Amino acid sequence: MSLDINTLFLVTIYVEAMLGLLLLFAWVQNAGIMAVAWWGSAHLLRAASVVLFGMYGSVSDLISIDLANAVLFTAFAVTWTGARVFDGRSPNPLGLFAGAALWLLVCRMPIVTESIDARVLISSGIITSYTWLTAYEFWQGRGEPLVSRWPAIFMLFAHGALFLLRTPLSAILPWSVNSQVFESVWMTVLSFEALLFTIAIAFILLAMAKERTELRHKTAALVDSLTGIANRRAYMEGGALLARRYDSNPKPTAVLLIDLDHFKQINDTFGHAIGDRVLQVFADTATAGVSSLDLLGRLGGEEFAVLLADCDKQKAVSVAEQIRTEFAMQATEVDGRPVNATVSIGVALCEQGPLDVSAMLAQADQALYHAKERGRNRVELASLDLVLRLDSNTPSLRIDALASHRAA
Repeated sequence: MSLDINTLFLVTIYVEAMLGLLLLFAWVQNAGIMAVAWWGSAHLLRAASVVLFGMYGSVSDLISIDLANAVLFTAFAVTWTGARVFDGRSPNPLGLFAGAALWLLVCRMPIVTESIDARVLISSGIITSYTWLTAYEFWQGRGEPLVSRWPAIFMLFAHGALFLLRTPLSAILPWSVNSQVFESVWMTVLSFEALLFTIAIAFILLAMAKERTELRHKTAALVDSLTGIANRRAYMEGGALLARRYDSNPKPTAVLLIDLDHFKQINDTFGHAIGDRVLQVFADTATAGVSSLDLLGRLGGEEFAVLLADCDKQKAVSVAEQIRTEFAMQATEVDGRPVNATVSIGVALCEQGPLDVSAMLAQADQALYHAKERGRNRVELASLDLVLRLDSNTPSLRIDALASHRAA
């Protein structure tokens, strides 16, 4: 079946534009796959080039054809770039628009403007070069996770060969190529391309859904289910990450270790549902009291910790006092029950030298124990004198003291 040229143009524009929009939609769903954005843009450029080809005769013939070819060359160059990006290689800025620049240069030469065969041969050669370069990238690449590379390689080689069929090179072929054969081959390749990219989009969307599921599972493993803040694992990993960042450029850092006073008594008196609500109220209060650069986590039970990045002694004590007073105001009544909950806070500082979050937590724990000893609902700053005095206790007394403070 033979198609008239207008129908061929319309079908090509529709297929290319739909593929471009679908690929860009898939990229918006997961911006991490940049190759998808390149390929979507390439299809839209190809649709635009066909529109310009369709304008032949309505504007200056030479201008319309030259511009259409330049856009078409750019589209195939962008497809090639997408294949490089998909395989983890960097774009080639020199080769990206080389075809368009070369064409716009040579089409000004008299020998090219006067010879249709020369124009067709050069333009088809540029397009074939880009398609076969793209096929080579897939052949060298690792594109298996989203779509098998072999159909893409076949399609791209066929696409390049298709453009060579309408050049003087076709004279050396053992068969003749007329318009009907050309149109039939063109529609076959175009249909195959549409099918291939539709399958590719399906694989991309499935891969993105799988990635989102894995991300949810990973997030759930790092978030405390009751309060929605970081759990112990996430807090320690965040502290280790900050420590590595501060290796080359140390900054003053503070750790607040926070324990809810008489939490066991709250649970026994009002029930675990109210106890859980008290924990949630504290998490909300502490979240509002720290910046987005700080790290808040629930270490377990009624124990929380805050890592204050780039924080001196005055700011650390100020933040601790703000959290303590604000929570005392928020937790006077929880769900209609007169809870009157308070917290005790131990503060440890690392003003210079390497950051060791585990060591700072141990120092903050000693300061917290001292705050409990002195009546609770207060902030204590870990000092060298306090650390030495507490560590000088006999092991049994130290263990008993820590056990008592945690039970309270």
